[in-house]
Amino acid sequence: MRLLFKFERSDTDGSRFGCKEVKVVFAGSQLVWLGINAFLFVHFYMAFLVDRWFYTRVLLGHALSWARAPAACLNFNCMLILLPVCRNLLSFLRGSIQCCSRTAARQLDRNITFHKLVAYMIAFHTAVHIVAHLFNFEFFMDAQLNRNSSYLPFILSEIGTGDNASFLNPIRTNETNPTIVMFTTIAGLTGVAITLALILIITSSMEVIRRSYFEVFWYTHHLFIIFFIGLVLHGFGRIVRGQTPASLKSNDPTVCADQFEDWGRNGSNCAVPEFAGNPPMTWKWVVGPMILYVCERLVRFYRSHQKVVITKVVMHPSKTLELQMKRKGFRMEVGQYVFIQCPSVSRLEWHPFTLTSAPEEDYFSAHIRIVGDWTQALYEACGGDKSEPQEAWKLPKVAIDGPFGTASEDVFRYEVVMLVGAGIGVTPFASILKSVWYKHIQNNQEVFTKKIYFYWLCPETEAFEWFADLLQSLEGQMTEKGMTDFLSYNIYLTRWKEKEAAHFRVHHEAENDPITGLKQKTLYGKPNWDNEFTNIASKHPGSKVGVFLCGPPQLGKSLQKQCLSHSEADVKFIFNKENF
Repeated sequence: MRLLFKFERSDTDGSRFGCKEVKVVFAGSQLVWLGINAFLFVHFYMAFLVDRWFYTRVLLGHALSWARAPAACLNFNCMLILLPVCRNLLSFLRGSIQCCSRTAARQLDRNITFHKLVAYMIAFHTAVHIVAHLFNFEFFMDAQLNRNSSYLPFILSEIGTGDNASFLNPIRTNETNPTIVMFTTIAGLTGVAITLALILIITSSMEVIRRSYFEVFWYTHHLFIIFFIGLVLHGFGRIVRGQTPASLKSNDPTVCADQFEDWGRNGSNCAVPEFAGNPPMTWKWVVGPMILYVCERLVRFYRSHQKVVITKVVMHPSKTLELQMKRKGFRMEVGQYVFIQCPSVSRLEWHPFTLTSAPEEDYFSAHIRIVGDWTQALYEACGGDKSEPQEAWKLPKVAIDGPFGTASEDVFRYEVVMLVGAGIGVTPFASILKSVWYKHIQNNQEVFTKKIYFYWLCPETEAFEWFADLLQSLEGQMTEKGMTDFLSYNIYLTRWKEKEAAHFRVHHEAENDPITGLKQKTLYGKPNWDNEFTNIASKHPGSKVGVFLCGPPQLGKSLQKQCLSHSEADVKFIFNKENF
């Protein structure tokens, strides 16, 4: 995918709690969600075992309940699925509740994780719902084909043949098949559309596709519009039908089921039963979230028309493009990210990038690694493929949505901070390091942070180039101000070639590092995290150490374990994570 790209913001800790406690909070919210799903499934399963659905069960058996119970869970989860991607709503809620409960605010940073969990639940209940209805259609068809007047399912299937109003079996003739019914009814057509849209959305969301072919992921995800339209219309066909309340009084199924041959005859206490479908209910579940999402898109549309000026374009080595921009009223915090749209490249695509500027600067910036089609087109539009500088009036117009918060916003709440960036995960730390430096040289008394330990793990030397410039600048200014102890940084090269290794050995004794040009030498391999945590704990007794990671989940698990194992009575390591 494209470097510096932000897909998910997740946080496994709050600022006043250890990893374990806040992980329990998130797990607790998941249990509540799972509990509601379980309750709805059981409740609606049992709801279709009552007398009203007695004759429907004669045709379908328990496949009726197996179809309706997951449908209720689908309504619930489809109500939730849009809320985690209303990023402006979440940003508002995050700021509103942070003053009351920072732990609760941190849970909003798990929005994409929850979005995925809800999507998996929708996929599961959809599969159960489809399988159950495949059996139902077969049972409906069998009841029509077995034309035996002494066979109750056939008698039930013949009800309503004349007026076609109070029927029970939606397959009205034996001269058809379930496939024809599927493509000639509202429920069948919308069901097929919903299923196809869901399959495309989920398969294109796989990490390998999302990172390598983001455009495929982005476009197919907008099939959710078809999904929700089909979902709302799905129940209007009223295929699943039960006995009407009035009919239950004249035909008690527990008494009359065995007397079906006498239904409607003179002297019989059992009238011919009448049936009706439930009114559509799905729209009641999803209309609220749909309105919120429409409002979300309107906010994005408004922001997209606010004027953004590109004040400077910097072409860094390794095809990394830096855009410095200004927008009236733009305010940011460290570690935040924005969505960028370039209409000349695509009027539909918005791509997230972490801000690399500091709040103290009079502009905001993003570093964009040129890896995909969209970033390549943006690179060319900004004149990256030309030898001479691009004139300002020729620069493309861009639109900005954001900024949006992440776990990194809390970095200044800790006296001691560990920043761990792996590969592209270094991006938010550019903003943090610059902002900390600005606060110190401005003698900002609100700065609580006294010591920063910075670790950067990178698999290739080229990726060091643009960020090394920032570190060189900080290194020089800290030496000038006599603050060399404020920032300790360690850069690790995790992979290298034989030619590079020979070059490193020759220049190892040089004053500056042969890779980064820094006085601090690059280390090779991976850090011994146990030693690092032990050393930091010994140097800062009685402290709360904020550990911030931007990197892969495997590294996150390792650091989380270290936080737990090294947190003691006198020192506590508090883990915060962002995923890309």
